[in-house]
Amino acid sequence: DFKPHNVVLQCQEFPGSHTAEALAAAFREMFRSWGIPTEKVHVILRDNAKNMTTAETDHGVKSSKATLLEAIQRRFGDICSQHLYAIATLLDPRYKDRYSPDALKQQLRVLLLGILATRSDSSPEQQEKRSEASGSEPPEKLPRAGTLQAMYEELLDGDVEHGAGSNDSSQYALQMNLYLSEPLLPRSGQPLAFWQDNKSRFPALAEAARAYLSAPCTSVDSERLFSTAANVVDEKRNRLTSKNAEMLIFINKNLPLMRMK
Repeated sequence: DFKPHNVVLQCQEFPGSHTAEALAAAFREMFRSWGIPTEKVHVILRDNAKNMTTAETDHGVKSSKATLLEAIQRRFGDICSQHLYAIATLLDPRYKDRYSPDALKQQLRVLLLGILATRSDSSPEQQEKRSEASGSEPPEKLPRAGTLQAMYEELLDGDVEHGAGSNDSSQYALQMNLYLSEPLLPRSGQPLAFWQDNKSRFPALAEAARAYLSAPCTSVDSERLFSTAANVVDEKRNRLTSKNAEMLIFINKNLPLMRMK
């Protein structure tokens, strides 16, 4: 299912300072209570609004342009080197690598191949295959996974062998090359709908896209949660315990999802 859903897992009282260490401990406890492995959490969003510095008021057009340009360069100057954003853009069929610098395109392809290989090695199917192989094959005869350098050389050569001799990395390279060679999806298109329709053609890429394109773009949902909490904990409910308040907020946010079923 490539349709994104928003679900509130937990809303709890947070006493003390909101330091990075305290927040990380709270997240780890939440993941533990819900049985969510940390390997499945590839990004945690936060709101930077309170840390922003208020700029001095200046009505000059030139000064405004300079301030805006400086802010853009400060926030997005090295965005191409941020792997999370770069891979998400590469897996977005509306953009792919068309707007990436030429010097970075090859690095992104190698990085994506490495991610696909890592995700495949950690999948339950591959672990089961390795377990079966270890029981039937001598340890010294088991094939070793291709290195990142080997995948890089294979991509540069552009000669991917077909047939029974093709390994997993060559299959990933085939999928990636075919995907990148196709026309871009229109700007009005839906990336997740594209991967839903093409998951049989690009199975490995579709699984990676499901992970990297699932993160919310803004903190709007978190801000709405604060509004819900304000409606639940009002003056007439000022004696609610934190535990009961958490349960009421949880029900308030997730009950519509249950009704959809």
